[in-house]
Amino acid sequence: MKLFAAAVMAFLSLNAIAATSQSVTLSGTKVKLVGNEIKVGDAAPMVTLISSDLKEVTVGGKTAKTQVLVVVPSIDTPICDLEARTFNEKASEMKDVEIFVISMDLPFAGKRYCAAHGIKNITVLSDFQTKAFGNAYGVLMGEGVLKGIEARAIFIIKKGKVTYKQLVPEIKQEPDFEAVLKAI
Repeated sequence: MKLFAAAVMAFLSLNAIAATSQSVTLSGTKVKLVGNEIKVGDAAPMVTLISSDLKEVTVGGKTAKTQVLVVVPSIDTPICDLEARTFNEKASEMKDVEIFVISMDLPFAGKRYCAAHGIKNITVLSDFQTKAFGNAYGVLMGEGVLKGIEARAIFIIKKGKVTYKQLVPEIKQEPDFEAVLKAI
């Protein structure tokens, strides 16, 4: 009974999340985002996610390394795959930078994906348990067929502050890789 009550509370809290002023499009249809709208200069919220090896990993907050948070709808889609492979390749050339790819995919999907594609320089994380990341960073889709998963976005965090944000306006569009790499 306690498990059922916890599930109901989680469902109610997800549906009570306030809309941000942000939106993206999916094939041209506007999708409102919910959660806490993060802007450049804001403190980066600390959020605990689940890694592909089922360990808790905290992102955000102040760390010694620059954090690049690459948020994708699903690692199993062509553009998300391109992002993961591109950042995996670039990460091997970077010093004092940690790159995390975050989605609602189950950790098992992340593990399978990394093994199948030789992904070793980035960390794939899942927000499936609580949607805490999507809510904390304001990238949770609040409506439409993809309601409850995260929009495509990239945040760069240095010394605990968000120094760069790219919310990709169309879900089926690639991020501006050059702008991200320059900002790192």
